Amino acid sequence: MNIEVISADYQNENHTRDLIDLLNAYALDPMGGGEPLSQYTKENLIEQIRTNPIVFSVLCYVEGKPAGLVNCIEGFSTFAARPLVNIHDVVVLKEFRGLGISTKMLEKVEEIAVDKGACKLTMEVLEGNKVAQSAYRKVGFSGYELDPEQGAALFWQKKLA
Repeated sequence: MNIEVISADYQNENHTRDLIDLLNAYALDPMGGGEPLSQYTKENLIEQIRTNPIVFSVLCYVEGKPAGLVNCIEGFSTFAARPLVNIHDVVVLKEFRGLGISTKMLEKVEEIAVDKGACKLTMEVLEGNKVAQSAYRKVGFSGYELDPEQGAALFWQKKLA
């Protein structure tokens, strides 16, 4: 079985189409919220990514078919005075799960992050997504805490209009 993991080229129409299709499949999944991407997002995401140098994506193809996606956004650690990479979306289509695709894609993300001089990778994962948590632990991720007495960090949001 041929599994290929690559950095997405946002100028390549096949890559951008596959990125949108994979992200929409994730959005439709219960772990992605169960709702399709908005038409606005479908029409504008790629152009917004193209003009944003802190975003990069990794694509996975199995036998030439799009199978997985990881979208990443660079940030900055004030404690380390170095860049960091936040893994924003991890997608593996149902029919390709169990092939180690998430591991391969996260290894590629780590390689890119190291090349960028990043001090760490960060990500969010739903409490109920035990399969993803297991996959992430396998490649070295763990919960984040500074002081065990203060507990684990929580990921919060406030949506803006």
